[in-house]
Amino acid sequence: MNRLSARTRTALAAALVLGIAAGPAAAGPATAQPAPAASHQTSGPDAEALRAAIAGLPNANSTAALVRVGGKGGDWRGSSGVHDLASGRAADPDARFRVGSVTKVFTAATVLRLAAEGRVDLNRPVRAYLPADIPASYGTVTVRQLLNHTHGIPSPAGGSESEDLEVLYAHRLDLHSARAAVAQATSPAKEGEKNVPGTTQRYGNIGYTIAGLLIEKVSGTSYEEAVARRILRPLGLHDTYFPGSSPRIKGPHNHGYQVFKKPDGTTELRDVSVWGATETWAAGDLISTTADLETFLKALFRGRVVRGPLLEEMFTVPNIAGADMSVGLQRYDLGGGRVVWLKTGGRWGYNAVIAAPRDLSRTLVYSVNSTDAKSKAMNPTIKSIQLAAFSC
Repeated sequence: MNRLSARTRTALAAALVLGIAAGPAAAGPATAQPAPAASHQTSGPDAEALRAAIAGLPNANSTAALVRVGGKGGDWRGSSGVHDLASGRAADPDARFRVGSVTKVFTAATVLRLAAEGRVDLNRPVRAYLPADIPASYGTVTVRQLLNHTHGIPSPAGGSESEDLEVLYAHRLDLHSARAAVAQATSPAKEGEKNVPGTTQRYGNIGYTIAGLLIEKVSGTSYEEAVARRILRPLGLHDTYFPGSSPRIKGPHNHGYQVFKKPDGTTELRDVSVWGATETWAAGDLISTTADLETFLKALFRGRVVRGPLLEEMFTVPNIAGADMSVGLQRYDLGGGRVVWLKTGGRWGYNAVIAAPRDLSRTLVYSVNSTDAKSKAMNPTIKSIQLAAFSC
């Protein structure tokens, strides 16, 4: 690949990044393990730039980073930072982590698989499948519109972007009901926030929460079992699982930390590794590893998860002004005919991404333990990883 211009690099970072705010942390080690290149590949990752991108962790922005880059010219794998700040021991490169909204890609793919099985019609109103959950006022919303964020259903009140962080932390172990969230989002009190279906693309979790309920209705199993049966088990994703009501990450994992503001104006880091994810459910509760996400990314793009015309749904952006999201993925134009399809995800203490052009000539998967994973500011570690991965 040709080197990207400064303007393109900046735009790429803005499109891909889930940023963070600063907080105190100590310095730590970095390690990298290059993988052998395949003989037919011609343009490999910039190993030096990738090593530099994750060097020096933990720092104020990130406590650990796990990165896998692949494609033409071979693969590169690296890890940096610490397992936890108390012990200071090196980060586990095979650790599990919360993938956040990358979960949506698994949910979308499962709905498309159900469509291939003849159980779901993407053009059919969602209310036809879930009459008890979707009121008549949303009777024209189709399954496709749920998945490409053009459904017009407002988000329920509360959530990680609208409440005080201390309040969220105090209630981090609370259990949440998907049906209660849908009822609140579609209630008469929210009518003033709705959009006409198919006219506006607005990203959020509620469409995928409804998709989870749809999956359960048409599959006759739990959402988790439906995804496992169609994706996790066939692909051998043994380190990927749904936590359910448990707020803990089972198995090896690097701790996540969040910056909190103190009353005196200073900040402190708190370990937020234990935090329930039932409020995001089918929109964001999956736990995985970089190896499993890379396997999934490659299998998905190669048509091993979703096949034929239905796979094209994941690479088709609706013809709406300003739209850049398809069914499950987001499109970003690097210029010069280069397009990356990606999905980012953020949970407290954890940021993740899967990203690649359609031909898989360059793939990127990372987990970064950001100290403010929900911030709209740019995380310098993530920005450096992205630029290093796609700039050559």
